[in-house]
Amino acid sequence: MTSATVLVVEDEPEIRRFLRASFDAEGYRVVESANGRRGVIDAGSHKPDLAIVDLGLPDVDGIDVIRRIREWSSMPVIVLSARAHERTKIEALDAGANDYITKPFGVGELLARVRAALRQRARLRGGGNLLRLGDAVIDLDRRMAARGREPLHLTPIEFRLLATLACHLGLVVTHRELLSEVWGPTHAKDTHYLRIYTKQLRDKLEADPVRPRYLITETGVGYRLLADE
Repeated sequence: MTSATVLVVEDEPEIRRFLRASFDAEGYRVVESANGRRGVIDAGSHKPDLAIVDLGLPDVDGIDVIRRIREWSSMPVIVLSARAHERTKIEALDAGANDYITKPFGVGELLARVRAALRQRARLRGGGNLLRLGDAVIDLDRRMAARGREPLHLTPIEFRLLATLACHLGLVVTHRELLSEVWGPTHAKDTHYLRIYTKQLRDKLEADPVRPRYLITETGVGYRLLADE
C-alpha cells in the first residue's frame, strides 16, 4: 500500500511541502499540482492511486476538479479544505469525493483516511464482503450475520444499508446517497429513515450503541462505517 501514488492538488506551497514530506516518510510517491487545471492533467497522465484536492484553488473550484476526474476515474478523492460548512461538504461528496477533511488538519488523521480509502479500493477489487465489527461478523454476499456463536437477524433493509456503507468502508457517505441507494431516489429527503435504521443496527451490532465504534454519525452530512481488520 505504501507504494501508492498520491496526487496533491493544492495551491499553497507550504502545505504541498508539508504533505510531500509526510507522504514521503510513509513510502508514498507524490505528484504535486499547484492549480485545478494542472491537477486534472496530472490525474490523467500520472494515473495516481488517490487524489487529495483543495477546493479553494486559484483557477477553478476544486469541486469542478473532482467532477472532471470522475468523468473517467474511480480513484479515491479526499477533499482537504478550509471550507467547513456542511453544505459545501455535501456538495463535494455528491460531486464524487470519497472523504472530506477540514483545515487545519492533523497529519495522523489524514494518513489514516488515506489508508482507509486505499484499503477500500483494494477490498473492492478483491471482492471481499465479510465485515468484522467486534464480535459481530456479517457476510454481505450470503446475507448472514452472527454475534459470537449466536445467529443475528438483520432485516433486508438493514443488510442493504450495511452493504451500501461497506462499499465506502472507512469513508463518509451522504444522507442523500444512502437514501437513494437503499430506499430509492424518491426518498432522498427522508432522513428519519436513516435515524431509525442506524439505531436498529447499532442496537444489534455495537457493544455500546450510545457510544458506537463502527457506525459513526457525520453530523449534518451522513454516516461512516468502520470495521476491524
